[in-house]
Amino acid sequence: MALRLQLQARVEVPLEVDEVLPENLLGKGLGEIERTSILHGNRRAALADFFRVSGDPADEFLEWEGDLSGVHWIGAKMRTGTIRVCGPAGRHVGSQMRGGAIDVEGDAGDWVGGEMLGGLIRVRGSAGHLVGGAYRGSARGMTGGTILVHGDAGNEVGHGMRRGLVAIGGNTGDLLGFNMLAGSIIVLGPAGMRIGAGMRRGTLGLFGDPCPVLLPTFRHACRRRMEVLRLFAATFRRHAFPWPNELAEKPVDLFNGDMLEGGRGELLVRVP
Repeated sequence: MALRLQLQARVEVPLEVDEVLPENLLGKGLGEIERTSILHGNRRAALADFFRVSGDPADEFLEWEGDLSGVHWIGAKMRTGTIRVCGPAGRHVGSQMRGGAIDVEGDAGDWVGGEMLGGLIRVRGSAGHLVGGAYRGSARGMTGGTILVHGDAGNEVGHGMRRGLVAIGGNTGDLLGFNMLAGSIIVLGPAGMRIGAGMRRGTLGLFGDPCPVLLPTFRHACRRRMEVLRLFAATFRRHAFPWPNELAEKPVDLFNGDMLEGGRGELLVRVP
C-alpha cells in the first residue's frame, strides 16, 4: 500500500520537499510524517500544512497527487523505493538521485535528473531544460541511471553528462549533449541548434525528421547498422518507452566529433 500525499491548495509560493523520501519515511507513523519539514518559500513548514497524508510507508512507495508544478525537488537524492507523481511536477525531479524509480504522469520542470547518479526516472509528458544536466558552475552532469521523457524536452539535455542513458520521445531544444563527456542520448524528434558542441565522448542518436544541421566540427565516418541500437531497443521495450522497433534494424550515418575536443564522440543520424 502506498503512502499518499494529496496537495490541498494551489501553490502560489514554491514548495521544496527534498526531505520527503521513501527511505526517510520508512518506519514512521502518519503523525510523524505529517510533521516532516518542508520549505515554503524561505520559511519552514510542516508537510501536513499543504498535503493530506494517508496510507502506509512500509512498502517504500510514495505517491504525490495534484498540480505539483510549484513543488520542487521531488525525489532529490533518493536512494531506494518508488515515487509516483500523479500530475505535473516542478523543478529538480530526481536531482542527484542514486537509486529507486520515479514515474511522473504529467510534465516536469527543469533539471529532471540533474547530476543523477543512478536509478530510473520516467516522465510521461514533457520536461524542461537541462534534463540530466550539470548545475551551473559544475563540470559534470548525470553520472549514471536512466531518464526516459515521452514528450519534448528543452535546451541543454545531457549538459556535461558522464554516464547513463537519456531518451527523449519528442523534440529537444538547442545544445543537445553540450560538453558531453560520455553516456548516451537518444532523441526521436527534431533537435535544435549546436548539437554535440564541446562533446568529448559518448553517443548521440538523432532520429527525428527532418535531419538535423550538424556543426562543421563533426565529420562523416560511414553509413552502417549499429548493434548498439538493438541494446537500446531492448531497454526501451523493458520500460515501455515508445521506440519504433524498425530503427534498430536500419542503417544510420555515423559522424565523429566534436573535432575541437578530440573527435571521439559519436553522432548517429537517421538516414533520410
